[in-house]
Amino acid sequence: MSNQIKIETTKSPKPKPDESKLGFGKYFTDHMFLMNYEEGKGWFDPRIVPYQPLQLDPATTVLHYGQAIFEGMKAYPTPDGRILLFRPRKNMERINRSNDRICIPPIDPDFGVEAIKTLVKLDSSWIPKAPNTSLYIRPFIIGMDPFLGVKASSTYLFIIILSPVGPYFPQGVNPVNIWVESEYVRAVRGGTGEAKAAGNYAGGLKAQVIGAKKGYVQVLWLDGIERKYIEEVGAMNVFFKIGDEVITPILSGSILPGITRESVIFLLKQWGIKTSERKISIHEVYEEYKKGNLKEAFGTGTAAVISPIGELNWNDNKMIINQNKTGPLSQKLYDTITGIQFGRIKDEYGWTVEVK
Repeated sequence: MSNQIKIETTKSPKPKPDESKLGFGKYFTDHMFLMNYEEGKGWFDPRIVPYQPLQLDPATTVLHYGQAIFEGMKAYPTPDGRILLFRPRKNMERINRSNDRICIPPIDPDFGVEAIKTLVKLDSSWIPKAPNTSLYIRPFIIGMDPFLGVKASSTYLFIIILSPVGPYFPQGVNPVNIWVESEYVRAVRGGTGEAKAAGNYAGGLKAQVIGAKKGYVQVLWLDGIERKYIEEVGAMNVFFKIGDEVITPILSGSILPGITRESVIFLLKQWGIKTSERKISIHEVYEEYKKGNLKEAFGTGTAAVISPIGELNWNDNKMIINQNKTGPLSQKLYDTITGIQFGRIKDEYGWTVEVK
């Protein structure tokens, strides 16, 4: 694979959106990155072109058999005018774990990071400066064979697009309410739950619609076998502060290994807070709540960073956590991680990469 990225700049730049009304994932920048794969040839022709629709044969593999994976990350503006990425190589390493599960050939992680940096630099004028905004980065890979047969594609397209965004949840770092799903399941061990596969999210929409009709913004998934062990929220990993201990579900093969999750566990241990990765049931959480021991709960992910949970509804048993207010630990984690991401706090861990 040639590492020389060809760049074709747009002749018709788009107007920039109002930074106070960005929402999440609604606007896209002027350019996108593309790279092709052919069996026997490998990855080739890395290029940046004007943002445009894709042309797909109606028989394209991804449209019928869902051979697609993606990642999510952000670029952050610093007070002194630099642009930072947060642990981007981790995202590229996770892309390859997802690739392996979905039978997609691996990407060179270092080249993937370089492609992201090149695209972000080209479209850096799109990075919003308003509070709580950033430039969302979406790398993804799709199977491209025009063939109606169930097999791994022999051709692929690697794409990166960029989107200026505000907070993932409209309420920002304020607590969200979560519906605990007891009927439908997201994944089982041995399935695709630990991969960031597109189909995982399609399978989760039904429960999300049910929860939304009941007034809940996200769904908390239970395990697919016993329907009692907590796994993750639709767009986030999840943590519970019970007494003086913070507990998060162990990565059992059906849970996405979140990069923000890993960062949170590291920080908690650095701060001397007892932190456990283990199986935890919804029954345990409910019992500890009734005893008054459930102090905080929060989700973690690239989009929301830290999202405090103010209410859990499990079979109409409502758990109001920390009086539906953001807890001190959730706030400290949010302030620390976003402080590092936006360059307001010194990065002592080598987590940020500057786009130059």
